[in-house]
Amino acid sequence: MVLPSAKQIVILGRTRDGKTFRPSDWAERLAGVMSSFRPGGATPGSHLSYSPWCVPNLVDGVKAVIVNTELRAAEPMAWDFVMNFAKDNELEIADGK
Repeated sequence: MVLPSAKQIVILGRTRDGKTFRPSDWAERLAGVMSSFRPGGATPGSHLSYSPWCVPNLVDGVKAVIVNTELRAAEPMAWDFVMNFAKDNELEIADGK
């Protein structure tokens, strides 16, 4: 569950039963799909960089995607997509900063 006060959530590449999520580039793929969702909307060439709202990262040596909760208000369907991806694949979700 994501706290309403959280500024970010972290989707970890580890399933609830502790297995590493595959494929190994899942975080980059998810962030790539989300690249056009950004403050001010998509611009020419925005598909060439990650959105500041959805960034792949490593958290304690585990692949992860950091999702800014501003995405929820700005693009509710994109937020639902990311959250449903995590839920459907039984990935761990934690509050970020």
